[in-house]
Amino acid sequence: MKTIIILSLVAVALAAPPSSQEPIQILSQESDINPDGSFKYTYETSNGISSSANGELRNIGAEEPALQIQGQFKYPSEDGQEISLTYIANENGYVPQGSILPTPHPIPADIQRALDYLATAPPQTGN
Repeated sequence: MKTIIILSLVAVALAAPPSSQEPIQILSQESDINPDGSFKYTYETSNGISSSANGELRNIGAEEPALQIQGQFKYPSEDGQEISLTYIANENGYVPQGSILPTPHPIPADIQRALDYLATAPPQTGN
């Protein structure tokens, strides 16, 4: 949980464009951490950076509960465009969404046919 939060904050800090020597003001900041493992934070700065996230432990039927985090951050790019990203992090991994992320290359037709065949092929038994 802490790792994802720290990585999100580092990503936002590294993505921020260099600015003048004036200090950046924190316009708003809230943080709640509860004994049950759930949390919520949000902040906004004077240079257009903002971030928020909330997380909670969920029972997924395993021995231990899984932490699910939903969040977002945004910041201005060097050309003034607003960059934003939303994400979910849970037992299935980290899933970001945003227009700044590259789109995957198309799968070649031969590879797609092989994947389709494997998805419908009967399971093989061991010898």
